[in-house]
Amino acid sequence: MTTGPAPAVVDDHSAAVGRTEHRQDWIARDRATALAATLDLDGIPGCGEMLPPGWHWLYFNPFVRRSEIGADGHPRRGGFLPDVGLPRRMWAGGRVTYHAPLPLQVEAEKRSEIKTVTAKSGKGGRLVFVTVRHEIHAAGTLCVEEEQDIVYREAAVPGATPPQSAPAPEGAQWIEEVVPDPVLLFRYSALTANGHRIHYDRPYAQDEEHYPDLVVHGPLTATLLQGLATRCRPDAWLHSFSFRGMAPLFVSTPFRIEAKAGEASNVLDLWARSPDGGLAMRGEARFSL
Repeated sequence: MTTGPAPAVVDDHSAAVGRTEHRQDWIARDRATALAATLDLDGIPGCGEMLPPGWHWLYFNPFVRRSEIGADGHPRRGGFLPDVGLPRRMWAGGRVTYHAPLPLQVEAEKRSEIKTVTAKSGKGGRLVFVTVRHEIHAAGTLCVEEEQDIVYREAAVPGATPPQSAPAPEGAQWIEEVVPDPVLLFRYSALTANGHRIHYDRPYAQDEEHYPDLVVHGPLTATLLQGLATRCRPDAWLHSFSFRGMAPLFVSTPFRIEAKAGEASNVLDLWARSPDGGLAMRGEARFSL
């Protein structure tokens, strides 16, 4: 039998599982109108009285006091989400089901629950994955059901070679180009109360988190993909959307959102293609039959 050093002990954060939080918000039309202007749209897509897919991320976001903000611009660790002792946090992906339209100009409630907390070790060091389930109700109706996957990571290592991204799929049937200028990133941060400094503070993004430039928000890319899906199938109801972030996209560097028909008639495969042809985000849209 060979012996060696004992494996590193990973803190147990399972006590956070089952923790709940309830928030209420007014689904204000002016905020949706502001996002439409930010995305350079003529108005709120659709009938203009219901939120388009992905736009619910405008609401229910805590705007904490400045004294309660951490060095990265996020609210300080702890509270509803567990403090896992790792400095970097990002939204890795999720799964959204749209049960009913979420109307504008109504009071809505968001119910959240931590479903799992899982610690892993990878090439980049220690990782902790937190999955949170959300439900959004309006007028007694469940409108949106969602699971968000949040990953916590160790601090970035200066000069480390970023992992090679997988190539994006080929065979796109629909293609749109996106130019993520600094104003787009700033306005999306403001509209979603996202204080993470990697999206608007270039010195911080480069010197502290060691990105080459400002980073495009994952939820923004996921919102753009859902918008493309609805334009591909304008007469169908988008029932569900799942996505996973694969590699970051950066400010002022045009990228493409692309789609093609999936294996089933009600499915679209979607992805974001980085300028070098890499896969930045992958998604799947399912429409009601």
